[in-house]
Amino acid sequence: MTWVQNYVPIGGSVVGSACVAAIPLLVLFYLLAVRKAKGHIAAISGLLSAFVVAVAIWDMPFSLALSATAHGAAFGLFPIIWIVVTAVWVYNMTVESGSFEIIKDSLARLTDDRRLQALFIAFAFSCFIEGTAGFGTPVAIAAAMLVGLGFPPLWGAGVALIANTAPVAFGAIGVPIIVAAQVSGLDQLTISAIAGRQLSLLALIVPLWVCVTMCGFKRSLEVLPAILVSGCCFAGAQYILSNFHGPTLPDIGSAIATITGLALLLKVWKPKQTFRFPGEGEAQRTGNGYPFLAVLRAWGPYSILALFVFFWGLPEFKKMLNDLPFAVHVFAWPFLHGAVLKSTPIVASPTVYAANYTLNWLSAGGTAILLAGLVSVPLMTGYGYRRAICCLFRTIRQLTLPIITIAMILGLAYLMNYAGMSATLGLAFTLTGSFFPFFAPILGWLGVFLTGSDTSSCALFGGMQKDTAMAVGMSPELAVASNAAGGVTAKMISPQSLSVSTAATGMVGQEGNLFRFTILHSLGMTVLLCFLTWLQCGPLAWMLPFKP
Repeated sequence: MTWVQNYVPIGGSVVGSACVAAIPLLVLFYLLAVRKAKGHIAAISGLLSAFVVAVAIWDMPFSLALSATAHGAAFGLFPIIWIVVTAVWVYNMTVESGSFEIIKDSLARLTDDRRLQALFIAFAFSCFIEGTAGFGTPVAIAAAMLVGLGFPPLWGAGVALIANTAPVAFGAIGVPIIVAAQVSGLDQLTISAIAGRQLSLLALIVPLWVCVTMCGFKRSLEVLPAILVSGCCFAGAQYILSNFHGPTLPDIGSAIATITGLALLLKVWKPKQTFRFPGEGEAQRTGNGYPFLAVLRAWGPYSILALFVFFWGLPEFKKMLNDLPFAVHVFAWPFLHGAVLKSTPIVASPTVYAANYTLNWLSAGGTAILLAGLVSVPLMTGYGYRRAICCLFRTIRQLTLPIITIAMILGLAYLMNYAGMSATLGLAFTLTGSFFPFFAPILGWLGVFLTGSDTSSCALFGGMQKDTAMAVGMSPELAVASNAAGGVTAKMISPQSLSVSTAATGMVGQEGNLFRFTILHSLGMTVLLCFLTWLQCGPLAWMLPFKP
């Protein structure tokens, strides 16, 4: 027996139905932003409200709602939590072995200015990890590294989230753009080119945005050369690769260009004044630092990690792993697969909403990080595999509440998707008519806030963006690309990202504070992308890679 989704359950009104569908999101927003509730409390409350709305208003059978929630929670456990646990484990091992002290000293000798450290780690290095792994890995690693360097936890997590914006649409070797092209049936290179032309402009200002957030505009001018080098190297490489190669390499190329540019700049330039957070003393360094080989050895775990996640992100390598015996297990989710039908206007005719769960344990990003950690153990002085395994179990205990939070948030997202509530919210945006170009990025923003993933947002709204754009006379390629671009600015406030960041920085229970730290930055960047998309339908149409 199948259940057919109904997208307008409130008196035939799309707007009224959308207002009710938004109740779980409003609960999350209220608890995080106003009440400053702990992440797991907000997640559980949002999930319960979504369950009530889905069953009582959308008439979703109780068993289907329960199964959809469990499906999402399972996805939260694997692969998302698998990434978080292993990433934090690698960091914890470097701390326990003393390697991170050497990393801190080496980076401080390159620059002990907090602004430049943020540009190196939260902007450039995080972009490399985003391009190779994605799905929460870059924020977990960058936030942990910044706090290890001495950033206050709130600033370390907040800066890592704000800086990790421009690369998100091309994360995990371009998966969000690839998915957007697949679900919309549009040309992949065209969508990549448009997204690159939008996000390269955002990338130009993100380094300045990060520095102004940390120290204000006046003090940001003290590191203007570094800001310009970071923005221009990143944006230039992203533009060229996204327009002339495709979606797979913009992040990796941008990261390498930015790290190289900053390193070369610091050979010939240093800021006249060093910025540190209030209450911090000046960095005390004696002697000439650690020997080169000791520094190389200390950075070894992160170098190996970057290498592993790079190969794990290559489609050909991933396919090779998945082709091995017992490497992938795919099964239909019980009581859900084949039991839900999408209906018009989301699809042209009733279509089965598949519910498959894939356990690709060998090709998962978390497995790459786990193997990198195991390979790195011999590089850690005085550290062995026994201590490494004990550290892994301590890390799991440390992350108990974030594990619960992430599982509940993904359960909420899947429940809203299978109930049709997410589609209802999307339909409400289609009523904006000729103003739809302005709202197209907001739809992507909403999708990422709901799911924590730009890939999921593109899968959820990509087809709808195309159909609505054609109905209102907008370029469908621009609409679909704007969905991917708009989603990047929601990454910093999605409950999933907040949970990952607080887990990595020892701020468990302070998700509300982190949400308040990032929300205005998210909204500000989103508005910029909204105006850019709107203008690209008119006076800035020359920016598109084709004539509309």
